[in-house]
Amino acid sequence: MKSKTEMDPGIWSKLPAELLEHILSFLPLKTFLNLRSTCKRFKSLVFSPPFISKHSSASHFSSLLLLSHPQCDGHFPLYDTIRGAWRNLALPFSFLPPCAAQFNLLSSRNGLFCLSLPNSSCFLVCNLLANSSRVIQFPLFPFAFEMLTLVPTPDGYKIFMLCSKYSSNYSFVYDSKDHSWTRHDGFQPLLIDNFHQEGASFNGSLCFATPEPFSVVSFDLEKGKWETLNTAMPGELTFGRLVSDPDGGKLYLVGGIGRNGISRSMRLWELGNGGMWVEVERLPELMCRKFMSVCYHNYEHVYCFWHQGMICVCCHTWPEILYYKVSRRTWHWIPKCPSLPDKWSCGFRWFSFVPQFYSLA
Repeated sequence: MKSKTEMDPGIWSKLPAELLEHILSFLPLKTFLNLRSTCKRFKSLVFSPPFISKHSSASHFSSLLLLSHPQCDGHFPLYDTIRGAWRNLALPFSFLPPCAAQFNLLSSRNGLFCLSLPNSSCFLVCNLLANSSRVIQFPLFPFAFEMLTLVPTPDGYKIFMLCSKYSSNYSFVYDSKDHSWTRHDGFQPLLIDNFHQEGASFNGSLCFATPEPFSVVSFDLEKGKWETLNTAMPGELTFGRLVSDPDGGKLYLVGGIGRNGISRSMRLWELGNGGMWVEVERLPELMCRKFMSVCYHNYEHVYCFWHQGMICVCCHTWPEILYYKVSRRTWHWIPKCPSLPDKWSCGFRWFSFVPQFYSLA
């Protein structure tokens, strides 16, 4: 006699495809990854256009924050922002080509990672869920670059960076649509006061906050032109970092307020319709004291990024994240990963990682 919990193979094999898709949508990420190798039907189903279109942004895909460190050695701690817990999930980098045996993680967008391969003088863009990757040769040799930013586009993605080889600071853009590099004139004043901050996507351009005297400049990814935004920066600003909400079309400024380069408070502004910065929130005093003690007023270590409705504020010398929950208008700390060795004191780099099947390298 069969167990009551055992399914009849005759019924299971005739299950309608749309019902099977609905069942699969409830699986956790780790099970979803393992499912692809079980049978040809499941593999073809999870990569079919209807399934991707229906479930690419569904809640069953985890929303993760990834922590990179020079000593991670290919194993990156992951924090699940939906569950509010650290995850013991190994990312499948094994499918990458042999040239990617050693790599540096540079940027992450829409489920894609951009890596640099120091031994091969090239970049590699990959989607770990789709098992797809592309090797991109440097546009010239030797190639020293800063502020690399991976930007999703309707046709694929673009990679922006500044090159410090030239005194005029050329900018380079790679377009996955035609797999080509273009070089554009750089911008003065020098943007590079923070090697960890990426550009903020806003209205088809990448926006950057310049060092003192503070201003906002933008690079049009289509036209390849730089311009200065006509907006007055908040007074007594000690540092500024830009973050954009890609879905809401908003641009935020995270900055310190103080004198003589010493921040006494940290605030969040939103760019209004008239080009004015409108204050949204202030970091509570006790949290501000902790953050300022973490970075020791060395603001070049501070960088910010957007992650699923959160504005994350990080420090290159600290393994925790300070974040602002936009919908709740509240500030929080993400605690240090319990498996992180205490001797790791510098080199922490956080990334937003929202797995997606349809983003192809």
